[in-house]
Amino acid sequence: MVVPLKQTAKWLKTKFSGLIRSSTPPDGSARQDAVTPTVIARDGHTISRANISRNAIRVLTRLNSTGHEAYLVGGGVRDLLLGREPKDFDVATSALPEEVKSVFRNCRLIGRRFRLAHVYFGREIIEVATFRSNKQAAEEGERHVENGMILRDNVYGTLEEDAQRRDFTINALYYNVSDFTVIDFADGMSDLRNGVIRLLGNVESRFREDPVRLLRAVRFAAKLGFIIDPETESPMQRLAPLLSEVPSARLYEEVLKLFLGGSALETFEKLRHYGLFGQLFPATEEALSHEDHDFPITFVNRGLANTDARLQQDKSVTPAFLFAVLLWEPVRLGYEALLEQQAQPIEALQTSAGDVLSEQTRHISIPKRFSYPMRDIWQLQPRFEQRQGKKPYRLLTHPRFRAAYDFLLLRAEAGEVETELAKWWTEFQQANSQQKQSMTDQGRRGRGRRRKRRSNKNKRKNPSDE
Repeated sequence: MVVPLKQTAKWLKTKFSGLIRSSTPPDGSARQDAVTPTVIARDGHTISRANISRNAIRVLTRLNSTGHEAYLVGGGVRDLLLGREPKDFDVATSALPEEVKSVFRNCRLIGRRFRLAHVYFGREIIEVATFRSNKQAAEEGERHVENGMILRDNVYGTLEEDAQRRDFTINALYYNVSDFTVIDFADGMSDLRNGVIRLLGNVESRFREDPVRLLRAVRFAAKLGFIIDPETESPMQRLAPLLSEVPSARLYEEVLKLFLGGSALETFEKLRHYGLFGQLFPATEEALSHEDHDFPITFVNRGLANTDARLQQDKSVTPAFLFAVLLWEPVRLGYEALLEQQAQPIEALQTSAGDVLSEQTRHISIPKRFSYPMRDIWQLQPRFEQRQGKKPYRLLTHPRFRAAYDFLLLRAEAGEVETELAKWWTEFQQANSQQKQSMTDQGRRGRGRRRKRRSNKNKRKNPSDE
């Protein structure tokens, strides 16, 4: 149930006394934009402590016991209310980062753009952020804004101000571990029930503050199956070029969240709809805008659907394979163009891959630990055509064989190579030694017959040489 506001006035006055004092102007006049939260009691929501990480509860309890306000916030609260298993748990607190560090010995302070505290419990990290404010920075350098984009923001405030700084209404929900209530400042519960992604505040200003919110809107809509509020949706396509101002390293992290969350195909389609995919992968978008031999290019769709299927089966997906799929179309087109210019296949593929990666890293920074395996996956593709002698055995022992083979299967599904080729390699892996020998000998005999036919053809062309 929803606790009537009149009945909670005394509780709010006590609980948020620091908030009220800090939100009142020095002249004593009342704030016109003050927000009164809705406090939802335990029997009015579905969150249970049993579903919250013990370590998150430990952080919340310890901060509360040392005189600080602390709440579970963001995606963890949202997912718990939706009956989903949260990926992680974030905490918002009145404690400054240095104060959090003084409470927890297992804490490290990170970040320059946003100063955060990470509390470590083995492999689990509980992220703790101090309440942020919309007020002007009291000291030079605490907030840095260029062209409407916030580049640094370490101005701290109150719970109410922190809620106003959240991006979407469904992420502005706070869970109080002390009395099991949910505090809703932005009608986020209503948007959760209605399945709506709605940006808080002035839509265009908030997108300009942080263009990554464009990607987050799409990610949440695809992941949760929600619709984007029309007012939030309206400027998205027009503001898509703002992504060019976001550091490429940050976009790399966002791309992983977009495509490794279990809804890659739906996300991909929404990104293209809003003109955002072309800002992330311009060469791929250009390749996909054309048809190949009068057929639409379906390789990326199949690759992303395969990624979703693997994640649903709890199988691993490496970023190297994901980026290999997303960038293959421009690599393939460049490779085929070089072949038409009589370039050697291996050299042509290396050149095309190098050109595409060089251009792509201007938009998204791909670590070398993934770009090198990507090149291997691509450069092994022509070697699948070589099925005679010892070459198949050598390819089978290559460290990237399995990833390259999976890539070949996707190419066969998309009609890019003959299904017989993929079938041959599937059977070759399953065959015993004698069967493998027979399969490679057939390839050798076939090659010998082709050579003999070519030789006879040349003799017919030059009878005087006989």
